[in-house]
Amino acid sequence: MARSSGRLSPAGRIVVPALGALLLLIVVLLAGIASGIIPAVVGWIGGVLVANIAIVRFVVAATAILLFTVPTAFVIIFMELKVIAFMNLRIGPNRVGPWGTLASLVHGLKVLSKEDFTPTGVDATVFTLAPVVTFVASVMAFMVLPFGPGLFGVDLNVGLLYFFAVGGLTVVGLLMAGWSSFNKYSLLGGLRSAAQMVSYEIPLTLSVVGVIMLAGTMSLNGIVQAQSGSFLDWFVVRQPLAFLIFFIAAVAEANRTPFDLTEADSEIVAGFATEYSGMRFGFFFFAEYVNVFLLSGLAVVLFFGGWTAPFPWPWPIHLLVAPGQLGLGLLAIAIGAPIVGSLLLALPLWMLRSNWPFWQAWIVGLALFTLLALGALGIYLLINLEALLGIVWFFIKAYAFVFTFVWMRATLPRVRIDQLMGLAWKWLLPAALANLFLTALAILVVHQ
Repeated sequence: MARSSGRLSPAGRIVVPALGALLLLIVVLLAGIASGIIPAVVGWIGGVLVANIAIVRFVVAATAILLFTVPTAFVIIFMELKVIAFMNLRIGPNRVGPWGTLASLVHGLKVLSKEDFTPTGVDATVFTLAPVVTFVASVMAFMVLPFGPGLFGVDLNVGLLYFFAVGGLTVVGLLMAGWSSFNKYSLLGGLRSAAQMVSYEIPLTLSVVGVIMLAGTMSLNGIVQAQSGSFLDWFVVRQPLAFLIFFIAAVAEANRTPFDLTEADSEIVAGFATEYSGMRFGFFFFAEYVNVFLLSGLAVVLFFGGWTAPFPWPWPIHLLVAPGQLGLGLLAIAIGAPIVGSLLLALPLWMLRSNWPFWQAWIVGLALFTLLALGALGIYLLINLEALLGIVWFFIKAYAFVFTFVWMRATLPRVRIDQLMGLAWKWLLPAALANLFLTALAILVVHQ
């Protein structure tokens, strides 16, 4: 055996044991099914899951949100690279992957592969926990954000209050990073983040009170349902001043340009993140990009109808014969349609391209038929499945706001810290209070 295995190539030494292990696993599974052990175990596990369906749903939702945050950050990083490049009349990344689409992934992997260094003099425990607190706060806020009808982690009747309470933990992480880094620039960044967050939390929270009064609930699902109909029912139409205040305060909460004073590289190196490297540095900036999408999604839910369409959507398409009534005919259609459709598309190609053999034209025709069939199926599902259509509308609106965040970074200069604080206390806070009183007065007049 040793002599025969020595004759194998390096790849063969991996493939042969793997095939043997797979064959053994198949034999064990078949034996278990034949003896009735596996069905009994599966039935017992299914019963336990059904009895604890609320816990199962929460675990699945939390896992899905954790998996969703990473590609979201990479997509927004790629948008920043490309959009800012085009606005500066540059091409942007175009080497790694098609059109440079893998550039942000490579940048993320590069950051995660760097040495994770802890400087001398820092409070190591707090220094390590700071990026975790910042990232976890962003992920926890996702639990109440509805992506479509029935597509949310938890539907709390105080969902908006939970969102602001958990989102406020971000400032704790930034303060921990600034205080524990044993660096004057980091401390300045941490103090700036505390002042900025505390100042802008007040107008941000007051701006949505008018929305709560109109919707009659703090559940984010209930707020979306209160805007169903057309774009004239969206709260941005009835609360334009509240939306303006909310958007300005959200930009400051996300530490984005022109309010990125906490990491102002031209003033305080990188602020709270000056001493960080490697994975801990990556966690901070993953959290920043996740927050951009999070606040964009919240703006869509509160003011732009969430997953609802801006106009009444066409009626669903009803087939004359339901698929279940076709029986064997459905199987015949599933086999025959690709063959007939690909032949019909291949004949013109074969006649127009005389140098092509028929089998080559048929392969191209089959590829075209597959694309057309998938497109038709996608349109059919969009019209008939409310959840799928809701997700599409939600992401279109949310990424429109993400684009606006990127646009502002490419366009606007950074403000001074005194201008930042003055805008919050002298302008946004009085405007939010005025909007609150005007909304209450309008509701009182309408109901009387």
